[in-house]
Amino acid sequence: MGVTFVDGAVRVRVPATSANLGPGFDALGLALGLHDDVAAWVTDRGWHVDVAGEGAGELPTGADHLVARAMTATFERLGGAPRGVAIECVNRIPQARGLGSSSAAIVAGVQLARALVRDGTALLDDAGALALAAELEGHPDNVAPCLLGGFVIAWADAGFRAVRLAPDERVRATVFIPSQRGLTAQARAALPATVPHHDAAFGAGRAALLVHALTAEPDLLFPATEDRLHQGYRAPGMPATAALVDELRGRGVAAVVSGAGPTVLALTSGPIDPPDLGIDWRVVELAIDVAGARIGSGRLGHAERAPVAAGRKS
Repeated sequence: MGVTFVDGAVRVRVPATSANLGPGFDALGLALGLHDDVAAWVTDRGWHVDVAGEGAGELPTGADHLVARAMTATFERLGGAPRGVAIECVNRIPQARGLGSSSAAIVAGVQLARALVRDGTALLDDAGALALAAELEGHPDNVAPCLLGGFVIAWADAGFRAVRLAPDERVRATVFIPSQRGLTAQARAALPATVPHHDAAFGAGRAALLVHALTAEPDLLFPATEDRLHQGYRAPGMPATAALVDELRGRGVAAVVSGAGPTVLALTSGPIDPPDLGIDWRVVELAIDVAGARIGSGRLGHAERAPVAAGRKS
């Protein structure tokens, strides 16, 4: 099947995400108000990627860039790829910190390719886009909130699926981003093959409570974010993160490891007074992103090209 490409550039804004949220391991995710902006247009001169902001100077600038790889996979699913694509990325989501930077790149690539193919969103519908993005990432708990926005429950059966829920408007998110990076593969390698039945039952109850707390009763966020499935096993590999989670929870703050870490996420219904962490951490309060990946047209404007990353909260 041949495809027709649209003229001109398309662009997408994709949010950061936090997965797991404590007990919701590989199932729950939340979209956060920190975004990457990516634009792309078809050329006849191969693949070229321009990166500004997070990852500039270290990420690939050709067809091996993750956005380009996701676009290629999507074009193939749609019926054919162009000879070349120019891509410009303005990254604000920190790399390898547990805030879904790879998922944002994958979702951006999938959405850009759908937008560049005429009738692409009909040829690959939203459910198909989610399934492809999750297939490329390997799990759906970050790509689903990135694509859909809000609070998401994701699962796999014959494929990957997700449902989006509206978070309670009182919920606030504060992220504590360390200077050092983490690797999801190493964090997963720390997990045991089995867990005790009482820990699994505890996690099921807390995950169910977390759905209620995030959507209706934020006062229950502290007990709802207790976890026995993964954070304790990962703690020796990121002691500073584990110590910060313990310190915040000792103050009554619903703090968890964001994704595979090392960022810490605090979910509250009001402002918090963060501890003095020195220059090795950035602390920022983020809105909950309820829109998800947003597609537009044209190259990035001046505002989108400002690569301002998360900074210390004043």
